[in-house]
Amino acid sequence: MSSVPEMFGSLVFNDSTMKERLPKDIYKAFKKTIDEGKPLDLTIANAVANAMKDWAVEKGATHYTHWFQPMTGITAEKHDSFISPVGDKVIMEFSGKELIKGEPDASSFPSGGIRATFEARGYTAWDPTSYAFIKDGSLCIPTAFCSYTGEVLDKKTPLLRSMEAINTQALRILKLFGNTEAKRVITTVGPEQEYFLIDKEMYKKRKDLIYCGRTLFGARPPKGQELEDHYFGVIKPRVSAYMKELDEELWKLGILAKTKHNEVAPAQHELAPIFTTSNVATDHNQLTMEMMKKVADRHGLVCLLHEKPFAGVNGSGKHNNWSMSTDLGENLLEPGKKPSENKQFLLFLAAVIKGVDEYQDLLRISVASAGNDHRLGANEAPPAIISIFLGDELKDILDAIETGTEYHAQGRAIMDTKVAVLPNFYKDTTDRNRTSPFAFTGNKFEFRMAGSAENIGCPNEMLNTIVAEELEQFADVLEKADDFDKAVIDVIRKTYQEHKRIVFNGDNYSDEWLEEAERRGLYNLRSMPEAMPHYVAEKNLKLFKKHGIFTEAEVRARYEIQLENYSKIINIEALTTLDMAKKDIVPAVVKYLKLLADSASVMKSIDSDICTCAETELLKKLSALLTDFTKKIDVLDKAVVGAKDYTDVQELANYYRNSVFAAMQELRAVADEMESNMSAEYWPYPSYGKLLFSV
Repeated sequence: MSSVPEMFGSLVFNDSTMKERLPKDIYKAFKKTIDEGKPLDLTIANAVANAMKDWAVEKGATHYTHWFQPMTGITAEKHDSFISPVGDKVIMEFSGKELIKGEPDASSFPSGGIRATFEARGYTAWDPTSYAFIKDGSLCIPTAFCSYTGEVLDKKTPLLRSMEAINTQALRILKLFGNTEAKRVITTVGPEQEYFLIDKEMYKKRKDLIYCGRTLFGARPPKGQELEDHYFGVIKPRVSAYMKELDEELWKLGILAKTKHNEVAPAQHELAPIFTTSNVATDHNQLTMEMMKKVADRHGLVCLLHEKPFAGVNGSGKHNNWSMSTDLGENLLEPGKKPSENKQFLLFLAAVIKGVDEYQDLLRISVASAGNDHRLGANEAPPAIISIFLGDELKDILDAIETGTEYHAQGRAIMDTKVAVLPNFYKDTTDRNRTSPFAFTGNKFEFRMAGSAENIGCPNEMLNTIVAEELEQFADVLEKADDFDKAVIDVIRKTYQEHKRIVFNGDNYSDEWLEEAERRGLYNLRSMPEAMPHYVAEKNLKLFKKHGIFTEAEVRARYEIQLENYSKIINIEALTTLDMAKKDIVPAVVKYLKLLADSASVMKSIDSDICTCAETELLKKLSALLTDFTKKIDVLDKAVVGAKDYTDVQELANYYRNSVFAAMQELRAVADEMESNMSAEYWPYPSYGKLLFSV
């Protein structure tokens, strides 16, 4: 293809393709389903399926698959060919029934006890709001996934439900402001994706990276990120070639890949798309992560999406830029030129503030994972404490509303560079805060706590649901108001007075903020096991049930699934740690000790006056470290065995966090010190320096 516009969406059965290939009446009816949520008739589905199949076959596809997002955190596919026998020949067929419904085995996916192994039936249901696409010779149809008895087993369905909830309540608010033209309110997302690239051959020599996605051992190299020379630096040719191909693959799939650059840590990079609807953005981000890994392999690289693959340098997150817009294109979080007079904006802003304060725990849970525990609070990412950054202007406006005083706008200041040839320009009305977990950035909120490997459906379903709840409460009050304008200000004032504790514009990394947050009564849920009990808190169960997001059984299932997953991940890491320690590190150190001893012995045999102090001292030091190391291996061994005494998912996760993970950390500390005192030739794994600086 000669140009990006030609390339873009070429593997997607998108709106322009449908308009071209579907009869006008079918196209109009189908668009109503997409735009207005109208039920889909089977006749229409048959026509769409046939056109979809013809298009896919022309593109070289031979199979179709219902592409869904189970609770594994990744996507799933089962491929069927289009072939249908006719005598001793075959034809290519695809029906509306096959498009609408699939039937994968539900017993082998995480269900949190909702489904037993012998209860295998599950269903996938076509999501027409997310376009079908071609990948690896198959037509991929985005679908929801549920059990035979109707319980949700995926990450798409609750997101779609939350989008409906916020749409319903936001339209009530807009109607009160006189907006009767808007038919839908959609939430939009643009997830910035951070990742590491390392050499494939180096990766193959690291069991920890292969099994766990992160390094379990590794002494820090002489140089890390302290010079800050990698951030936005010149992209190396090998990485640039990778990024170029990645862009092209994503553009073919209709993914709006926009920005690429080097990140803070060595070997770390970022890709950011243009925002789109929450549902489509979530699908696209899952595809982006898959393509990142596939394209890397073709370049002799490995893409690491773990939140903390390397100790001592920044981990990777996924900044989730969230906003609300009408189907007419109005951004409901756009302050306008005079935000102090924009009551509609301030009311939606108040709903976000109230929701984030009342449901801090749910937002924390939405980004909780074994991998993200390494990153949050490490002075490279937001702390585990939820707070909102509004900036000086919005805070001053809300302070004025609270106190009933007049707000005096500062006016836009001009940036004067004091260099004649450089243009002067208007400064923004407030600075940015890169330490805030939930920051207002002009016309959207940037939720910065999400981990790089995470499915963003979880944080966005939480955001949609909690804001829907607050908008509903506001609408219930305002619909009964005699003086609407006064009532709006009263709601904004009352909301800010009661929930301003969640607003913090300062340094979220500081010790002072930890103390201040505790005084304010904000949650500080430092780890996933600590956060998860809040999932099944009564207030949260009521919220989900009220807005039709989850039943209580579905929430409890997710609570169990996530805790089980946490324990399994730590167990895999512990077993990998033991395998590396026993089979590789101990033999390597013993071999090096023998070299030192032999060297000293040979020198003494030549001349007894030769000083072997260096060899002897190093021999003593490493021997002592090895003794300590083997003792700590035994401690970890016993800790892993001790996990068998726990059957409750919460107690087991707590045990893995407090006992097993702690023992792994102690073992690693000794290993890293031994690595720092040994010849690189004898250490069994590529060093951090080679991993981070070899691409």
